[in-house]
Amino acid sequence: MIDHIGLRVTDLARSKTFYDAAFAPLGVDIVMSVSAEESGGVAHLGYGPRADGRDIQAGKPSFWISEDPDLTGPMHVAFTAPTRAAVDRFHAAALAAGGTDNGPPGLRPHYHPNYYGAFVLDPDGRNVEAVCHAPA
Repeated sequence: MIDHIGLRVTDLARSKTFYDAAFAPLGVDIVMSVSAEESGGVAHLGYGPRADGRDIQAGKPSFWISEDPDLTGPMHVAFTAPTRAAVDRFHAAALAAGGTDNGPPGLRPHYHPNYYGAFVLDPDGRNVEAVCHAPA
């Protein structure tokens, strides 16, 4: 998982549904939320690894979504998957939650021999990837 990144989304509830489903196979949940009242502006949801004692980053929000109808444009973000099977499950869950296929699960040897990734466009058109760097 990356340290953290924040995205603006046009509809927080819709994006929450998408990311909750897409992240479930990766062991990622909402670990922090900040209300519009607390932030003095807009609501924020912070995702991170489940606090199960196996990940030193557990409970740390690394990915944030914030509602803002004035998006600055699409971007790409990649999340670490523990296995190739988790990449496959991420892709399937993201599509089932309303994402659009942007590259099915598979090897991307032009990056390196063990690069196994899958790409989806989230509800706001951002390119979201899960990747496993481990050998099969």
